[in-house]
Amino acid sequence: LLTAASLKESQPALYKAVRNKLKLWKLSEKQINSIEESGQVQENFPVYATVSGTVTEKMVEEGDYVKQGQPLYKIANLNSVWAVFDAYENQIASLKTGQEIKLTTNAYPNKEFMAKVSFVDPLLNSATRTVMVRAVLNNSEDLLKPGMFVEGRIDMQGERSDEVINVPSTAVMWTGERSVVYVKTNPNEPIFEMREVTLGNTNGESFTILSGLESGDEIVTNGTFTVDAAAQLQGKKSMMNAEGGKTMTGHEGHLGMQPESGETPNPTVDHTKMNQRLKVSNKFQGQLKKVFEGYILIKDALVADNAGKAQSSAKEIGESLAKVDMKLLEDEKAHNHWMTLQKEIKASANAVANASEIAEQREHFKHLSAHMISSIQLFGIDQTVYTNYCPMADSNKGAYWLSLEKEIRNPYYGEAMLTCGEVKATLQ
Repeated sequence: LLTAASLKESQPALYKAVRNKLKLWKLSEKQINSIEESGQVQENFPVYATVSGTVTEKMVEEGDYVKQGQPLYKIANLNSVWAVFDAYENQIASLKTGQEIKLTTNAYPNKEFMAKVSFVDPLLNSATRTVMVRAVLNNSEDLLKPGMFVEGRIDMQGERSDEVINVPSTAVMWTGERSVVYVKTNPNEPIFEMREVTLGNTNGESFTILSGLESGDEIVTNGTFTVDAAAQLQGKKSMMNAEGGKTMTGHEGHLGMQPESGETPNPTVDHTKMNQRLKVSNKFQGQLKKVFEGYILIKDALVADNAGKAQSSAKEIGESLAKVDMKLLEDEKAHNHWMTLQKEIKASANAVANASEIAEQREHFKHLSAHMISSIQLFGIDQTVYTNYCPMADSNKGAYWLSLEKEIRNPYYGEAMLTCGEVKATLQ
């Protein structure tokens, strides 16, 4: 530069070319002028970024050799950031670009951030059954950091709370083709009937009901699985049997479904009146817990796609069932309920044990889960248990299962769709 500067009058093109080359090295006009004015050679000089922002990654170390075009640092302007959400399939119709989202984060639990939807992914993730939704946030105060977890809520316009019916999500059972709730038909008696409903938007832990319910209807919000299982046993309309009549579970004719020699058939029990837990002894709960532990072993085997382990674990359920002492059930209702449920559990477990193909085992596991859910609902095992639901299981009809943890590990698909599903209820 200094040599070219001395010749700029006679060779202006050379002088201009040298200055341009220094500019390519990211030297500013001010730096180039400073070198020229000083008249001294500078071996080291600072390199300034061409944009403002925060260094997010350092890509070279002191003493490294660099090539032309090689990046030295990654710089991000964090004055505005993206928030990326996963929205469920049944929420897609309610999402539009430009909608306002209220965001909360664990770092600032008492502060709400406002943003607008800037993009809704046109493609559905087939593994998680969700779509990606993106929003742009103003981060001028530098409160939000890349990688933070946030939750977003959209307030739907045009829906006033006094014009719509909202029910807790625990009240709704979904078969994959229809949604049902149980309505109390007589305000003075605990008798319920199934009713199909049309769902609107999902709002956190509640659903908007578009049709099927009227203001003032009293519905079951907890213990829905028990009421539905009882309706199935009584041949009444239920989640899996819209027309009523005896539901075929797939285990008719299997060991455990027929009365044993000399056994008297169970007396008729009105299961539809059972919507509260029955009081049983701690000893009975402990014996039932052993049965449940065998169930969990089957569930874990199916999660791991291990058909052999599922077979051996199913045999353990039969052994645990044989050790359950029905004499501990002094209440007649509790006794009659368990008489029915233990036969169903035994038949389902035997079916899993006799099946060598994992697809067939999963089909029987669906029935086993329904009966175990009813058992835990009615009697309890003095332990927290989670009821989970996969809408894609059983050819998109949906199926439930029990687990000891909130983390979703799907036994109906295993590794193929390990996290497909959601927690529907917590049984204490």
